[in-house]
Amino acid sequence: MTQAGKLNYHFDQVGSYLRPENLKIAREQYANGDISKEDLLTVQHAEIKKLVAQQVAAGLKAVTDGEFNRSWWHLDFLGNLGGFEFYDQVDSYKFHGEKTRSTNIRLNGKVHANLKHPFFEDFDYLKRIVPDGIEVKQTIPSPSLIINRDQRSDAWAQYYDNWSDFLDDLAQAYHDTLQQFYDLGARYIQLDDTTWAYLIAQLNAYRDDPVGRAPFEQIAADDVYVINKAIAGLPEDLKLSTHICRGNFKSTYLFEGGYQPVAQYLGQLNYDAFFLEYDNDRSGDFEPLKAIYNNRPNVEIVLGLLTSKSADLESSQEVIARIDEAAAIIPRSQLALSTQCGFSSTEEGNILTIADQWRKLALVKSIADQALG
Repeated sequence: MTQAGKLNYHFDQVGSYLRPENLKIAREQYANGDISKEDLLTVQHAEIKKLVAQQVAAGLKAVTDGEFNRSWWHLDFLGNLGGFEFYDQVDSYKFHGEKTRSTNIRLNGKVHANLKHPFFEDFDYLKRIVPDGIEVKQTIPSPSLIINRDQRSDAWAQYYDNWSDFLDDLAQAYHDTLQQFYDLGARYIQLDDTTWAYLIAQLNAYRDDPVGRAPFEQIAADDVYVINKAIAGLPEDLKLSTHICRGNFKSTYLFEGGYQPVAQYLGQLNYDAFFLEYDNDRSGDFEPLKAIYNNRPNVEIVLGLLTSKSADLESSQEVIARIDEAAAIIPRSQLALSTQCGFSSTEEGNILTIADQWRKLALVKSIADQALG
């Protein structure tokens, strides 16, 4: 259950950072068989150590590894769960104006936690280098990325007699994974999620067609079921947040639309905090926050009012005015500020420089200090 004061970071960040060039080169060399895994880790660990110092210097109280250990924000994790494998699909993901690589994952057995998942070793390294008084934040994709998304669960009937058993195994795999992170020392885990933005688009498309809406309403209900079952019964001092994203690849996006079509479902999710994209008109207004707050009065809302897709610096006065609007719905003490997404959801990164990235975060902190204390 959510507890008041679990987070209290008025300046926070979603998680990913632009990869330095030498790390990109090392990952490509490793993929081509030109260097060993140990050589790659030497570069990766050195860059993560620099990144941690930069995050602390920027004023963040919770730091990540920048997702420097992965190529995609989601697939590197999902493909290493028990019961899944990587493959190359035919098509690019449908970003506006850009083509992605064609990596995907699919079922190849019953779903279960992989207690030798490489992310555990990566977390252990991060934990060892973070200074005292700074929290380690672990990011992973939500299990909803598997439920009727991009053909990842299409083969469920080959391994299960019924759909509910598949959902229960998926929830248990996540529960066991989260518990393992906790046992390794994690106290702040974020589950990243583009499914709600996908559902917003679909529910809007079938707004006047109850029959057409029904399958997407069922996906939403299944997502709530699996997420809540996955996080139920975990230790009380484990802080769980989610980031709801509309897609982030080379400064482009996948989906648009305000949160209202899925607000009733978001309000049922038992997270401690929600990172919500509010950086442009595609994001809608703050009215849906009422559904989340009314169901979970201790929830923290992290407003993504500044964009990670552009180097342009927002007006402090305009951002503060929007924080004031949100504070009419959510108590100001339970609001925080971040960019709307990370800077590099895939290793390609958004279209700005590393220096631009830190200038943007400096602005986020400055505004948070002024408006949220």
